[in-house]
Amino acid sequence: MGEEPGGLARAYFVSSGSEAMEAALKLSRQYFLEMGQPQRRRYIARRQSYHGNTLGALGLGGNMARREPYAPILADCFSHVSPCFAYRGQGEGESDAAYVTRLAAELEAEFQRLGPDSVIAFVAETVVGATTGCVTALSGYFPAMREVCDRHGALLILDEVMCGMGRTGTLHAWEQEGVAPDIQTIAKGLGGGYQPIGGVLAGRRIVDALSAGSGSLKHGHTYQAHPVACAAALEVQRIIREDRLLENVRAMGERLGAGLRDRFRGHAHVGDIRGRGLFWALEFVEDRATRRSFDPDLRINDRIKDAALRRGIAIYPMGGTVDGKQGDHIIIAPPYIADAAAIDSIMDRLGDAVQDAIGAN
Repeated sequence: MGEEPGGLARAYFVSSGSEAMEAALKLSRQYFLEMGQPQRRRYIARRQSYHGNTLGALGLGGNMARREPYAPILADCFSHVSPCFAYRGQGEGESDAAYVTRLAAELEAEFQRLGPDSVIAFVAETVVGATTGCVTALSGYFPAMREVCDRHGALLILDEVMCGMGRTGTLHAWEQEGVAPDIQTIAKGLGGGYQPIGGVLAGRRIVDALSAGSGSLKHGHTYQAHPVACAAALEVQRIIREDRLLENVRAMGERLGAGLRDRFRGHAHVGDIRGRGLFWALEFVEDRATRRSFDPDLRINDRIKDAALRRGIAIYPMGGTVDGKQGDHIIIAPPYIADAAAIDSIMDRLGDAVQDAIGAN
């Protein structure tokens, strides 16, 4: 991994992705206290994002369905701007560069609305996970967001709980974006599911500020850096490196993406095929021409999940893709050790499952 990838200098281990996000929020706030900027108290995140289920992470996230029951008890320090979601957000005839410029202007406007010196950080999933399904940013998007943050002295926090630690073909998903975060969260791929573990990776300037100030992060959990969990994660990372699994993720990811496009590009109800590495999604629509979603009451994503399970594959279904209520997608995320035969079998079974659930092409 290198000594300090992207300038990330220290790791703080917890027991879940949600815990990692809570720690990242506290760390970023404390950083500005150490720097003599106590007026910074706001976070800007994105609509249709997901950052965890604890109250701080839930408030930060933009998953409306999960937020709604708890909205009255969520903190008011979070606001949300548009995601970089080309299939749903890019205008007809709008170039990629123009779309990115528009999103950067929206972020700048939100800084100005809040007061630029009140913002702690802009927070985003490098590749969006559950809420919208494997949405990758357009080229230049993250450098543009980074530039807005830098202009106002705010931090960039990247949530890679779902997309990081090899899932997209590089150890960190941001390696493919031309930026590095000030703070990063990780979890799922860190321990491979063998033990509950998550983590926060902090940049050198964050670490140095705390070291020169109070000396420690004012935060903690009973099971932080649990030795058994850390041992499991270390072994998972050793195997990923020694067995060259990232190379396999890239190769099998190309095969998976090509297989999905070949099988579903012309399907009447598949609106978008997107992803990177072994992290892909299909978004389903009732009408491809207008991109109209199915009636949520039909629970299309669950129907496909059930059909897939009957055929021996587990996929990740989700509704509310578009706005928290409308839209259906499924995520296909095979293990890093998947071989060509496994990928081809997934394609065959998934094709049959979609046909069972909503009909053929």
